[in-house]
Amino acid sequence: MIDITTILAGLADAFTLYNLVLVLSGVIVGQLVGAVPGVGPVMAMAVAIPFTFVLDPLPAIAFLMGVNKGGLVGGAIPAILINTPGTPDAAATTLDGYPMTCRGMPEKATKMALYSSVSGDLFSDIVLITVAPLIATIALKMGPIEILALMVFAFSIIAGLVGDSMVKGIVAAAAGLFCATVGLDPENSTPRFIFGHFELYDGLPLVSVALGMLAVAEIFRRLAMIRGKIGAAVSIPKTQKRADRRVSWAEYWSCKYTILRGSVIGTILGAIPGLDSSAAAFMSYATAKQTSRDPDSFGKGNIHGVAATESANSSVSGANLIPLLTLGLPGNIAAALIISALMIHGIQPGPLLFHEQGQMIYGLFGALLMANVLNLFSGLIGLRIWARVIKAPESFIFPTALLLCMTGVYIATGSLFGVAVMFAFALLGFIMNAFGYSVIVFVIAFFLGERFELSLSQSLNLIDGEYSLLLTRPVALLLFGLALFSTYWLGFRRNRGKKPA
Repeated sequence: MIDITTILAGLADAFTLYNLVLVLSGVIVGQLVGAVPGVGPVMAMAVAIPFTFVLDPLPAIAFLMGVNKGGLVGGAIPAILINTPGTPDAAATTLDGYPMTCRGMPEKATKMALYSSVSGDLFSDIVLITVAPLIATIALKMGPIEILALMVFAFSIIAGLVGDSMVKGIVAAAAGLFCATVGLDPENSTPRFIFGHFELYDGLPLVSVALGMLAVAEIFRRLAMIRGKIGAAVSIPKTQKRADRRVSWAEYWSCKYTILRGSVIGTILGAIPGLDSSAAAFMSYATAKQTSRDPDSFGKGNIHGVAATESANSSVSGANLIPLLTLGLPGNIAAALIISALMIHGIQPGPLLFHEQGQMIYGLFGALLMANVLNLFSGLIGLRIWARVIKAPESFIFPTALLLCMTGVYIATGSLFGVAVMFAFALLGFIMNAFGYSVIVFVIAFFLGERFELSLSQSLNLIDGEYSLLLTRPVALLLFGLALFSTYWLGFRRNRGKKPA
């Protein structure tokens, strides 16, 4: 048990002017790169790690965490304003964030995203500080079969709630999983569907697929709609009410259960290595829609939809540190960069870390709390600027966004091949939208495809034809049963009550 003296000494190390400046710099950089489609905080963290060699361990890791936290807020800005998620985490935010912008409430939507993001992040940090070892132990007990069952359950909910047809949702998910098989087999490293292109050995570039289907397809659609007079990218009424520019305390408090639910979902999934914030955001959104008294308003600009997704995807960032610090297992790419930075500075994450480096760890916890406060205040200033940007003409906004997408993909992939893949999936996204197939379901299935395939192959190897072994996995059986129930309830039962047009 760490004594109170070590905890206070660690917090004293964190709350210095030097660390404050570094964390604030990281938050600002994260918000800027998060708002640029295709770049994202992960790339910024990867570029920044070599520059932290000259820093002490605590300021270096605090700066990187500031970049990560700022990027979560920044990614929601283009998602809400121009329907172009700056990061994959913000893909679900477009479902209700962009409709709010179209209704003339971009500032309300972005502020709600900021408040929900900071709230979810703070919740996961408190959980990390208080019950990290316990949650890490529970997460470690979830084997491949439980992970597989959890993802099947998540797919069943997403396919049923995102879109009008369960069948089309399942088809879109299957297509996303199929595209995720391109590249090397995660179990045997056998190349598949590369067609002689060595660039595909690592699979289809995630950033190319995400931006192509979610951003470039929308940009092309908006450019094609320009006829005659060129107006602003988003029209905001001059007589806009003050209430449409701010989030009152009553509105925020009305979303308290939505934010709390999203924070819990994000924290639980974030503590499980391999499940990223995109899955948490969609599961939180689906749950909020299912439990709402007015589910039909979701997708049309419901502020609860923004609160659900942003609280969930931000709460993952703190929860990802639970298995990292206590078990040495990174939960996602950002956590993998953090663990590499720790090892570069001579710190080995694992069960003995709290005893050997207790003062530094609690200093890091203090820096995380500091980053949340700075994220809130710097976000409030930055949102005012971004909300003005969308008043520029469409002929400027959307070509600029397209250029940023191309630049971001080129930087991320290092070649024009990634840009070509982006345009190919933009065409696929346009076709899927035209025929009513959800690109959101496709993208989230693609994100989780490699992890899903690995869990499936590991589960089959564990079972080895003895399916009776599933009876010894009550958690997996419960999740598979919930998946069947959600498929029935969200698919057949919901469609049964609809009258034909």
